[in-house]
Amino acid sequence: MARNTVGSRTTPSDAEVALRRLFLRGLDGDAGAYREFLQKLSAHLRAFLGKRLFGWPDEVEDLVQECLLAMHNQRHTYQSDQPLTAWVHAIARYKMIDLLRAKSVREDLHDPLDDDLAVFAASATEASDAKRDLGGLLQTLPERQRLPIVHVKIEGLSVAETASLTGMSESAVKVGIHRGLKALAAKFGGGAAP
Repeated sequence: MARNTVGSRTTPSDAEVALRRLFLRGLDGDAGAYREFLQKLSAHLRAFLGKRLFGWPDEVEDLVQECLLAMHNQRHTYQSDQPLTAWVHAIARYKMIDLLRAKSVREDLHDPLDDDLAVFAASATEASDAKRDLGGLLQTLPERQRLPIVHVKIEGLSVAETASLTGMSESAVKVGIHRGLKALAAKFGGGAAP
């Protein structure tokens, strides 16, 4: 929580004072104050989480909504003699940790698809033919599938680097890779792409 230092004592920040005043009025039944509190808190949380989850704008927005819901549901746990922003930041940190854990678990569940696909197999004698064939196959894919595959699976860039390079979200890069590899497997195996 930001505080302004005045002499030897500290005073709450303007954000703390404004948010706390609106929140307490909202708890007393002032619906307009509570609505204004939620709007101001949304902006505050967006900035707080945006600094910590830079490059994940979709996740930031989802997390802001989750935090608002959690704070609404847990509003009875707020102790009015404590700083409101400390309570808010604690809830936001817990939600952010939950998100990061969930993302980590999801990443651990992903199998490296390229290891299982014959289209990416390389032999010493057929390397140039495979590279030419792969280039031709990749050209049949839409750009939103081809570019993530080229950057991540062939050039070895990370998903985050590819997202930054292409202007796509990290989720869109992962989806593009998955759908592109699935389409390539279907074409390589002679089946129809989904």
